[in-house]
Amino acid sequence: MTGAALLALAVWAGILFCRGRFWFADQHLSPAAKTPPKDGWPDIAAVIPARDEADSIARTVASLFAQNYPGRLDVVVVDDNSTDGTAALARGAADAADGGSRFHLVTGRPLAEGWSGKLWAVHQGLEAARATAPDARYVLLTDADIAHDPANLRRLVEKAEMENRDLVSLMVRLNCETPWERLLIPAFVFFFQKLFPFPWVNDPVKRTAAAAGGCMLVRRAALDAAGGIEAIRGRLIDDCALAALLKARGAIWLGLSRETMSLRRYDGLGELWRMVARTAYEQLGHSPLMLLGTVAGMVLLYLVPPVAALWGLVAGDWPMLAVGAAGWLAMAVAYFPTLRLYGRPPWAALGLPVAGFLYTLMTVDSARRHYLGRGGGWKGRTYAGGSGAPGSRG
Repeated sequence: MTGAALLALAVWAGILFCRGRFWFADQHLSPAAKTPPKDGWPDIAAVIPARDEADSIARTVASLFAQNYPGRLDVVVVDDNSTDGTAALARGAADAADGGSRFHLVTGRPLAEGWSGKLWAVHQGLEAARATAPDARYVLLTDADIAHDPANLRRLVEKAEMENRDLVSLMVRLNCETPWERLLIPAFVFFFQKLFPFPWVNDPVKRTAAAAGGCMLVRRAALDAAGGIEAIRGRLIDDCALAALLKARGAIWLGLSRETMSLRRYDGLGELWRMVARTAYEQLGHSPLMLLGTVAGMVLLYLVPPVAALWGLVAGDWPMLAVGAAGWLAMAVAYFPTLRLYGRPPWAALGLPVAGFLYTLMTVDSARRHYLGRGGGWKGRTYAGGSGAPGSRG
């Protein structure tokens, strides 16, 4: 146990000093400037795929029409075969915000073979945007449960224009109010940053690519040159697939947001569990070896240090206690900035091993679902093996 704790401590040291300082959680958009871009404010078309989003679609649409963006913004909502009145609520919000001719509602066609549901809806939205907003230089791909800060679009465009980025994406502030959210949401954001260090994503020289699907501003010409959404049509982790597609040709940027927020609540563990299990095994390439390595790594990093510290304390093994406590402290230090981002107290870092254990179980369950033919289930659709091909429900 002491040897395992020493190894965990060494790995944490490497994470702290050799992984792009991801744990600083310091990649944020700058405040919006008052000076317009050199060529003026470009037209934007926002595309929102929406399937049974009655709880949030009105606030999302309203937040877009409330943007203090000086250029033209068209909003395209794709009603992806909803059964809860999503379309009517979206139109009502647009009318209340005086959206007028800038709002476009698309009735989604049945899911095409080989496409994931979300990307099929996005594809239809992009088709509509090409007809209704042909001069738009960028498309804003955003989820139907995002409340955009009034300055969000302006700041996204400034980043793209000033730094010539083909993709500017924000991991919006996720809901963190319920007990399960307080335990698991900051940990989710921390793990995502560790997997895809944002400073590496934002470095044009490095190959690391990632994005957050809730808010992605995409240069239309770059998307077209890369083959369009069709190039990733079957991918379930569509945001990171799009980021990789675009970074192969140009620069991208990914950051964190305090102001633009997700409206989706996770009241119980089951909802969070399904969200993670839907794509976790796909992230591992459906590889049993990768799964074993991931489980071993999570156990080493998140369980060995606290177990060694507590075991050493009970057994009076002071070297084991010291090494385990040092590893646990390194873990906590790395976690503090993300906890601060979510307004959580420093002592909440003590719960990271518990969150790590639960996320490990979710990943194993994701593999189980894959081999049972239920991978990628979401919004009443399943995708056999997470491949993107519709399964038994759709």
